[in-house]
Amino acid sequence: MELMEAIATRRSVRQYTAEPVDRATVEALIRAATLAPSAMNSQPWAFAVITDAEKLQTYSEQVKAAVLAEIDQNPALARYRTMLSDPNYHVFHRAPVLVLIYARTDGPGAAGDCCLAAQTLMLAARDMGLGTCWIGFAHGFLETPAVRAELGVPDHCRLVAPIVVGHPAAHPDPTPRDEPRILFWK
Repeated sequence: MELMEAIATRRSVRQYTAEPVDRATVEALIRAATLAPSAMNSQPWAFAVITDAEKLQTYSEQVKAAVLAEIDQNPALARYRTMLSDPNYHVFHRAPVLVLIYARTDGPGAAGDCCLAAQTLMLAARDMGLGTCWIGFAHGFLETPAVRAELGVPDHCRLVAPIVVGHPAAHPDPTPRDEPRILFWK
């Protein structure tokens, strides 16, 4: 697949088959992520991988409960109440792999650099015929002291990107994109 095709056809996939993604493929995706640019070549990223389906199911239920508990204080989340209340909804879309990208430092640019690594991982996955989705709902839960301790996340690491990876059950249709808004060209 050509780069521009991968960019143009990458979508957030929310339906996955039960087919596992082998460790070598996940390692290749992480290696691709480390090829992303970083400020002053600081390479501030660190990665964690969860493939335990029971743990992801448990975390999904806990994430839903946590977000539902915050809905009344955060009106922007109100539109997700029905979805999050559905016992069949799985926050991680039943994907077989969750890759967590952490910033190892609070230094300038670390979070942005990790976002670049995340995008590189997602494009590499698309190139390999895999699907990905950045799971924003899970961020706050995965950063709670209890979950950080359970997973063994070092104190100096901060989660930037929780991304599921798997074999797509369906490829979402392209979504319309606005024309670029160029503020100035001097």
